[in-house]
Amino acid sequence: MSLIVQKYGGTSVGSAERIKNVARRIAKWSRAGHKVAVVVSAMSGETNRLIDLAKEIQPAPDPRELDVVAATGEQVTIGLLSMGLKAIGVKARSYTGAQVRVLTDSAFTKARILSIDAGKLHADLDSGHVVVVAGFQGEDEHRNITTLGRGGSDTSAVALAAALKADECLIYTDVDGVYTTDPRIVPEARRLRTITFEEMLEMASLGSKVLQIRSVEFAGKYRVRLRVLSSLTDPEMPLELEAASGTLITFEEDTNMEEAAISGIAFTRDEAKITLSSVPDRPGIAYQILGPIADANIDVDMIIQNTGVHGLTDFSFTVHRNEYAKAMDVLNDKVKSHIGATSVVGDAKICKVSVVGIGMRSHVGIASIMFRTLAEEGINIQMISTSEIKISCIVEDKYMELAVRALHKAFGLEQAPSR
Repeated sequence: MSLIVQKYGGTSVGSAERIKNVARRIAKWSRAGHKVAVVVSAMSGETNRLIDLAKEIQPAPDPRELDVVAATGEQVTIGLLSMGLKAIGVKARSYTGAQVRVLTDSAFTKARILSIDAGKLHADLDSGHVVVVAGFQGEDEHRNITTLGRGGSDTSAVALAAALKADECLIYTDVDGVYTTDPRIVPEARRLRTITFEEMLEMASLGSKVLQIRSVEFAGKYRVRLRVLSSLTDPEMPLELEAASGTLITFEEDTNMEEAAISGIAFTRDEAKITLSSVPDRPGIAYQILGPIADANIDVDMIIQNTGVHGLTDFSFTVHRNEYAKAMDVLNDKVKSHIGATSVVGDAKICKVSVVGIGMRSHVGIASIMFRTLAEEGINIQMISTSEIKISCIVEDKYMELAVRALHKAFGLEQAPSR
């Protein structure tokens, strides 16, 4: 039978009753003969509670100690779930990230996985145990506890699936798959039966909250078969139905894909735009601006530099809204006077709306449809970014939902594929 990695998020294990339901679901797979490794998050809201508690003690918590605190949430969950499995007669054993030896770098609060020692897990799986592993965490070479950043349990699950050479990684969430866009904004949004890794990577990077972006990167790099499905269905659902439910994230060369020009509309409100005005237009100016931003560990998203007149240009870029104030401080303190810019202007009331689809490679006119649709709704485009399979636009935050609804309708995403 197969070796399956299952991952359950905070909502899925948010109460004792839900943990019992997860245990019943896992038992169904185990009793059918599958080897099952499980990765879990902290119970819903627990990580936030721990971080808030840390901030009561130290307003700007020491990153190393914050990781020590934050990692305890998952430790509670693995113990409770293992107890739940044992209570219904399933052999189970829990492991923290350090016990598995999930080796990471030393970037506290946002560490990256370097390797996983899967030896002891294989031994447990071979002896009929379900192994329950804490997501979101590992340890560095100095045996310090580290965490992978918010949403890191997805990455833990996919990395574990790669290390174990699992047949499939099932990501159980509170939604039943990947949709053409957020159904809370567009009720007509449709669940996709399949989506490519490329499309899912773009959707995740552009604001889709179904999967954490690093987990999709891992899955694509190590060719881990990935499926997103719901943990809120009846745990006694027949195994063959559950195994085919949700959305399969697959490779472009796979057959039976849903072919369309556009697969989905992604959006995020977590953007802020910064513009440096009257910047000298000379070689190296982009590095002089963005070098200090990178040194401050701030990620940059979209970048626009216009061809200057009279030797001057405007330079605009976007950052995550949480890092907006920090980026403004860096630019005002270390960049503005150094390069001779006349001003640094910011706008945190923007959003990014994107259309995504590998069909853009073979369908012309996608940009034209997008721009016309936004124009007809009176929505001004402030910045544009493109790749081979996506087009992103920065617009005023207040127009986000209108833009998403209009684009979803313009591209006919509420309609099922013809085949």
